[in-house]
This record gives sequence, C-alpha cells and structure tokens, in this order.
Amino acid sequence: MPRTALLFAASLLLAAAGCAALPVAPAPAATFVVVRHAEKAADDPSDPVLAEAGRQRAAALAASLADEPVVAVYSTDYRRTRQTAAPVAARHGLEVRPYDATQPADTFARELRNRHPAGTVVVVGHSNTVPAIVSALCACTVAAMDESEYDNRYTVRFGEDGRARLVHARDGDRPR
Repeated sequence: MPRTALLFAASLLLAAAGCAALPVAPAPAATFVVVRHAEKAADDPSDPVLAEAGRQRAAALAASLADEPVVAVYSTDYRRTRQTAAPVAARHGLEVRPYDATQPADTFARELRNRHPAGTVVVVGHSNTVPAIVSALCACTVAAMDESEYDNRYTVRFGEDGRARLVHARDGDRPR
C-alpha cells in the first residue's frame, strides 16, 4: 500500500476514534402535561362550550407551552375539552387527538408512554379523570379534584432512567 494511502487510512481511523469519544446528547425525555378542561358555559348541560373565562384559560395554557416541544395533544370528545386543547394544538401545528374517557387510566397512560417516548404531550380531561391519569403516569398518589377546580396543572417528566417526577401547580402559583 503506498505511503499516501496509509496516511489517509490512519487519518480516517483517528477521526473515527475522535468522534466515538465525543459525548452523545441524551435523548429528550417524555413530559406529560395533564389538565382539566377550562371553565364551561351553562349553554348545554350535557356538552357545554367554554365560557369566556375558559377561553382565556385555554389561550393562557397555549401561551405557557409555546416554547415546549409539544408532539401531541389529546382530549376527550366533549366540546369543552376539545376547545381547551385546540389553542395548544394550533400553536404547534397539531390536530387534537381524541381519547376515550371511559377507558381505564392505566391503559391510557401505558398507551401514551408507548406512543410518545420523547417530547411533550398535553392531555385535557375532566375533574373525575385527570387525577387517575396523572396517578397512572407517575405511579404516585394524586388527590381527587373538586368539580369547581379548573386551575390544576400536572406535569409528569420522565428522566433518562425512566423514573417519573410529578410537578403540580395551580395557575398563579409556583410549582409544588
């Protein structure tokens, strides 16, 4: 083998060895933001739309997630949940994906984890479903939610080790 070819081959090997030593950026972990639908109007007892306060809360949620890498937005198939989720989805160029509120929370949480190993996923539910979904995601206890509460925000972040960390905040409060 000519000397030039040997030097070239040696250079390639050194370059490859140098690349192998560079640190690899960790894969982004999955984050799940779970909220109850915003304030509802009194127009239809079975499927109300959002009240003005609810539309404002939905817009504020979207604004607060503007810099997050949102990869999916889920809501139940009620007008109030779809309208709460819509501003987040629109801001990230996504469609709102429906989910069945009657399915077991652990089944839904498992589906979410399998479908979304990275990025931020927003889930909009109801006062009687949000605590169970959050509990299933974080494998922790989450207190029941009162029917009058619209300002709870649960963020479940999974680290590289697969462990979940729950942050619970209320609008205007610092995360707990």
